[in-house]
Amino acid sequence: MELLSPEHVLVTNQKISLPLLEKKKVELHIKREDLIHPQISGNKYRKLKYNLLKAKELKYDTLLTFGGAYSNHIAATAYAGKMNGMKTLGVIRGEELVGSWSSNPTLYAAHKLGMKFKFVSRADYRKKEIAGFLDNLKVEFGNFYMVPEGGTNKLAVMGCEEILTPKDSKFDEICCSVGTGGTLAGLINSATPNQHVLGFPALKGDFLKKDICKFVENGNWELCTDYHFGGYARVNESLVSFINEMNQKVGIPLDPVYTGKMIYGILDMIAKDYFKPRTKILAIHTGGLQGIAGMNLFLKSKNLPIIDI
Repeated sequence: MELLSPEHVLVTNQKISLPLLEKKKVELHIKREDLIHPQISGNKYRKLKYNLLKAKELKYDTLLTFGGAYSNHIAATAYAGKMNGMKTLGVIRGEELVGSWSSNPTLYAAHKLGMKFKFVSRADYRKKEIAGFLDNLKVEFGNFYMVPEGGTNKLAVMGCEEILTPKDSKFDEICCSVGTGGTLAGLINSATPNQHVLGFPALKGDFLKKDICKFVENGNWELCTDYHFGGYARVNESLVSFINEMNQKVGIPLDPVYTGKMIYGILDMIAKDYFKPRTKILAIHTGGLQGIAGMNLFLKSKNLPIIDI
């Protein structure tokens, strides 16, 4: 993939200093995967890496993928396609966006990078993995290499297995936010036998466990399902205040859909003594900061506080 290689990007583990951590004698470090690439940050870089290599190997010149209005994956795929000289197609959830997508920061940026859109109803979007639906897309757009929603497949998991390095073996707990489960699966596969992996789903419910099990064999993990704040992309004033406070105190921007909820959950669990004293925690910052602009538009429309950028 013609992007900055992770070997040439300094991905640091930033130690967090907070009174709560000192009181509970727990160490928290954040792996700054959000800094891995200026446009394709965090797990999106990892998930696309081997998929793009496979698409090129198979001589495809077009990528097709799926996502919602503020999808990090849509934004990343558009940029990666542009850099690699490939056309990109985005099947976008929500027919109501047809006349308003140009005012959407994520979709407008993807369009500027050359991505073409097909807007579908939420009912049709749920059919995206059905053969007939994909066949109709091929009739409409021609041949393409399909990257699943959120980028998760075996190649994506393989890329995410590269997040942890030998230097990370000193940590007891590996924490990660969860969307489609691919990043967490990669971490589970690459964690050492003495490490425990915690996933913080952004979606309501525990159905993700079945999806994750498709890619893993290890049992060294669990999902913490109490920190979704009502469901995917749901936020409230408390979460916004927490994200802004963390940025001010430790200098790390967090997104409101994934990493903000994860860090909130980790600190809440520390306060409730879930982790034993002297536990060393590594939380993975999976990026997603491009979505803040869109979320702020929503927050403003509801007369709610916005996230500092």
